[in-house]
Order: sequence, then structure tokens, then C-alpha cells
Amino acid sequence: MAVKHLLLAKFKEDVTEEKIQELIKGYANLVSLVPTMKAFHWGTDVSIENLHQGFTHVFESTFDSTEGIAEYVAHPAHVQFADIFLPSLDKVLVIDYSPTST
Repeated sequence: MAVKHLLLAKFKEDVTEEKIQELIKGYANLVSLVPTMKAFHWGTDVSIENLHQGFTHVFESTFDSTEGIAEYVAHPAHVQFADIFLPSLDKVLVIDYSPTST
């Protein structure tokens, strides 16, 4: 069963849109560098409910298992990217879950 790895992000005020786009490209590139990462999607908040708590971007990665996520987290490409990505964030929330079929 697939496992989804969701990261909600709020970038720091001083991070430019160009830098955000560069970081997103780097994040998306991990799917070609980390064998256990099967898919990657991202988007920005479009909710009308205004319950985002400041989070502006959502990043979703798909794995075959929680073990695959553990391998991803420890993978040198992910570690290197995280060292660049995380300092650009004001807030971050990560949730891993297995989607239900119903």
C-alpha cells in the first residue's frame, strides 16, 4: 500500500519567489535521485476557508512503504537538499499517512 509524505510549508518573508521556485525544482528533482520516492506533486493554498495557519505550499511525495520514507529521509540527496530547504522556512509540518480506499 502506498504511503504519502506531506510537507506543509510557510517560507520566510525574505525568501524571494525566484528562490522558492529554485527550491521547488530541487525538491522535485529528488524523485530522480532517491529510488524509494515514486512520485512528487506540489501546490499552493487555494482554500477559501482561511484556516491555513500561514502555510502557503504543500509538497506530496509517494512511497511504497514507511521503510521507503525512512530510506528517503536518510538518503544523502535528501539530507543535502534539506540543509538548503529547511532554513528557508518559517514554519513546517510533516505528516505521513496511508490513503484509504473508501
